[in-house]
Amino acid sequence: MLQKIYWMLSLLVFTSISAVAQQTADSVEMADKFRADGKIYVVVTVVAIILAGLFVYMIMLDKKIGKLEKEHNEQ
Repeated sequence: MLQKIYWMLSLLVFTSISAVAQQTADSVEMADKFRADGKIYVVVTVVAIILAGLFVYMIMLDKKIGKLEKEHNEQ
């Protein structure tokens, strides 16, 4: 279980590193507008909540599947 979590987190880190590496000196106009209005924090918060929800859902789903596999193997 923990090994899967570590693998998913490392995949997330490597994905974000490659996304940061692709940024160029040219900035995105929409992001500049959000930063200027102070709304970038709202966007970041919403994305973080969605990712946290998906992460919790995956953990719960893994527990349920593990429980079903254990019940299946006992029969």
